[in-house]
Amino acid sequence: MSVSIELSGKVALVTGASRGIGRMIALRMAQAGAAVAVLATSEERARPVADEITQAGGKAIALGADVADAGQAAAAVERTVKELGGLHIVVNNAGITKDGLFVRMSEEDFTRVIDVNLNGTFNVCKAAARGLLKTAGARIINITSIVGLIGNAGQANYAAAKAGLVGLTMSLAREFGGRGVTVNAIAPGFITTDMTSDLPEPVKQSALASIPLARFGAAEDIADAALFLASERAAYITGHTLVVDGGMSL
Repeated sequence: MSVSIELSGKVALVTGASRGIGRMIALRMAQAGAAVAVLATSEERARPVADEITQAGGKAIALGADVADAGQAAAAVERTVKELGGLHIVVNNAGITKDGLFVRMSEEDFTRVIDVNLNGTFNVCKAAARGLLKTAGARIINITSIVGLIGNAGQANYAAAKAGLVGLTMSLAREFGGRGVTVNAIAPGFITTDMTSDLPEPVKQSALASIPLARFGAAEDIADAALFLASERAAYITGHTLVVDGGMSL
């Protein structure tokens, strides 16, 4: 009996896939046999990851879109279906930060983070929903954050958007479950990525001290969780937020 996860014949769309967690999720999906639509803010930024997949023998296309724009999100979904022959797995990873203390946070910074991180997920799900509901075993995986569960000073906009994703995930799970579509979220903790590498060393050390497993997470930790939720092994899991944080939020 094979114990490896197999996604051959599946098509996955991964947003925010040019680097970090999104890139690794796209690579993991491809390694498991899925054809992958690599979506970033521009096709140029998505191209290296798509090329990495094709050079390894997989199938991928590069897409550029601002998911906060409903028309661009819909066009990306349409291209995925047309060029890769369908859509079975949607991973909503696209996200930005515009940190600042709440009393100094501009309306523009608050709104832009909500637009990309939360509304962008809505736009992609909305565009993909009709097709997914007709696809047996379809999966939606939303990348939220432990910040959306416990909050964080200086990230009111980010926390609000990520908390919204948890609620959206549970609501879609209830609506789509009757068609066999599972909808789950992953809440990463402190993951070593480009986004976190520039943080001051004292901030990193303080975060590390709060993690029972005594290490920062890697993009692979989140990608492996996404791969599991995309697989048949997670067929009876829906509406769940999987916390992957080394115990940081305990």
